[in-house]
Amino acid sequence: MRCVACNKLLSDFESTRKSVNTGEYLDLCNHCFHTIQGDAPSTEREDLRDEEIIYDDDDDLTDIFISE
Repeated sequence: MRCVACNKLLSDFESTRKSVNTGEYLDLCNHCFHTIQGDAPSTEREDLRDEEIIYDDDDDLTDIFISE
């Protein structure tokens, strides 16, 4: 599965994100979803999260990988 905005390959976590309003999969990577997350409430499978995305004030993102 690929991001519909930037065509990046989606992780398992990203590919299971659904819209709360429509129940449809959003098919957006974390970076692209960040731009709309305030307007698009979603449900996510936290058990599939393997990385945490931290955004700074300039909307640049840094991937921090958390080992389990």
